This record gives sequence, structure tokens and C-alpha cells, in this order.
Amino acid sequence: MAVTEKMLALTQRLAQECEALRFEAPVAYVYNPLVYAWEPHAEYLRRYAREGVEAVLVGMNPGPYGMLQTGVPFGDVGMVRDWLGIEGPVGQPSRQHPKRPVQGFAIRRGEVSGRRVWGWAQERFGTPQAFADRFFVANYCPLGFFAANGANVTPDALRGAAREALYAVCDRAMAETLQLLRPRVAIGIGRFAEQRLRQIAEPLGIAVGGVTHPSPANPRSHGGWAPHMDAAAAAHGIVLAA
Repeated sequence: MAVTEKMLALTQRLAQECEALRFEAPVAYVYNPLVYAWEPHAEYLRRYAREGVEAVLVGMNPGPYGMLQTGVPFGDVGMVRDWLGIEGPVGQPSRQHPKRPVQGFAIRRGEVSGRRVWGWAQERFGTPQAFADRFFVANYCPLGFFAANGANVTPDALRGAAREALYAVCDRAMAETLQLLRPRVAIGIGRFAEQRLRQIAEPLGIAVGGVTHPSPANPRSHGGWAPHMDAAAAAHGIVLAA
């Protein structure tokens, strides 16, 4: 079985395992784009998941205006449609907060973090194919969480048995992803992802690095995120295109 088919199979299993999880307050709504946005996500894997990349870049979980809309990690709709060349049908979560609608590729609002991540890839590599020959972008957790008032809830805010169950599922899926793609280094985008990778990737003999998160809420990214990513790559001997 080729790497792409194995990635599709493990991701479908991850989607099913996540569907079986149950969460308590502060979580009131759970969005699983691996289910309702499966078609564009599967297309992303078919086009860009490759064995033997230099680095896998790993985010925490989907953003409200990114992967929760397009099914692609850091999936700003403009970058996904116009640069990655992916567009497909997107359904609806089983329960949807009225303040957090899923509009798929019709959404008018972009995701800043996604524009910064994929914008960096575009600037440094030109084409998504050239980028995918050396890098792959993933999320540690595929789920989006919202409180009763619509506020975003991140995985690190979960507590107790629900968090442990989620981490067990996501740890296993990330380990399998790294074993299939065989990167030289796994780079966590943000402190949380880096910490999880140190638990998952280092036992597999894969080096781990980190880069500050590209969110506009992160003051360190205000002067531009690309130099931070350049430095993270250079720290592991990855030579970027001019």
C-alpha cells in the first residue's frame, strides 16, 4: 500500500476515534472537519503527503476560519483554493454554534495564521509541489472546540479524562504519520505542538524543533512570521530556496 493510501486510512481511523470521544465543560460544541470536510482533506493528502520529507510542520488544532472551513491544516481559504489548488464540498458539523457557522469555501473571512504559514511556503518554494517535496503540514488534533458562548477552546484547556483520551488518540495518529512520512525533523508551530512532539517524535528517533505561532494574538509574530520559520529550519540544517 502506497504512503498516500496509508495516510488516508490512518486519517479515517483518526476521524472515527475522535467521533467516539466525549467532552465536558468548557466544551459545548465539537467540530470534526475530517468528517464534514473529508473530500478536500483527502485531496490534500493525495496531492501533498510524501515519504521522506525533510520536515513535518505541526500545528495544535484547526482554526475557526481555517481547517474548520476548508479541511486543510492552516487552511486559509484563499491559500488553499488559489495556491494549493484544492476546493471541494464541505458539509456541516453535527451540532453547530450559531456564532461559528461553517461556510466552507464560500467563507469571506481568511485565517491570518494560514496566510502566514502557506505564504511562507509560497515565498520560499514557489510551487506547492516543490514545497511538498521537502515539507508537510499537519495538525496534532483534528478537532475544533467551542464553549457555550462560542469562544474557541484549545486542546490544552481541556482537563481530566477527556484530555487524556484525546491525547492518546492524537499521539497515536501523529506517531503513525511520522513513521509513514519519515521526516528528519518535526517542528511544532507553537509551544503546545512542540511539547507534544517531544513526547511522540523523539522516541522515534526524529529530531524536534519549534517555531513561534503565526497567530495575530502572538506578539512575537507581529514583525513577520517568515524570519522565525527560516530560523527554525536553519537550526536543523534545512537550506531553503532563495
